[in-house]
Amino acid sequence: MPVKIRPLGDRVLIEPVEQEETIAGGMLVLPETAKEKPQQGNVIAVGAGRRDDDGDRIEMDVKAGDKVLFAKYAGTEVKLDGKKLLIMKETDILGIVE
Repeated sequence: MPVKIRPLGDRVLIEPVEQEETIAGGMLVLPETAKEKPQQGNVIAVGAGRRDDDGDRIEMDVKAGDKVLFAKYAGTEVKLDGKKLLIMKETDILGIVE
C-alpha cells in the first residue's frame, strides 16, 4: 500500500493487528465495543526523528516493516482508505517483536 501520510519528527504510523478472540471448541465473537484495543501492530512509515538541543537529528529505533508493541491507549486513530491506523510518538512504542 503506498503510504499517503508521512509522519513528522519522531512520530510513527502503525497498522494495529487485531487479536483473535478464541475459546476451546470454536470462535468467540465479541461486539466491537467489548474488544480491547490491540497492543501490537506493523509499522507502515516513520518520521525522520526528533532533534536534540543542538538541532541534530536523532535517528529512529524503529523502521517500516517492524512489528511493535505499544501502550494500550497510545496514539491518535486515523482512517485512511477505510483502514484504521494509529499515529504515535516513538516513545509510546514499548518494544519491537522479533
